[in-house]
Amino acid sequence: MNTDELVAHGRSRFEHAAARRTLKEKYQAKLTFAHAGGMWSAGPELLATLSACTGPESVILDLYETPIKVTPNEFRDLVRNHWQEQMNAWLVEYEELNKNR
Repeated sequence: MNTDELVAHGRSRFEHAAARRTLKEKYQAKLTFAHAGGMWSAGPELLATLSACTGPESVILDLYETPIKVTPNEFRDLVRNHWQEQMNAWLVEYEELNKNR
């Protein structure tokens, strides 16, 4: 490999890594949503918290440490659906990014 090929290879690897970081930031922002007067980030931590709630209503802290009363079963379904939609969309874009690499 000559110097130009090495530079082009390094540049393409850097651009790919930057595109992956941008994609991650994009979908992490899309995982944040409002519900019941609070801001939430859909993810394993919130799903685990909601699974631990056994009563008909529970008070949990949102992203800004504000206590919010929610119905755990309904909210868990909402969070799970939101999480899965965003993860599926992220996967599609990620695979496309890798294909174009």
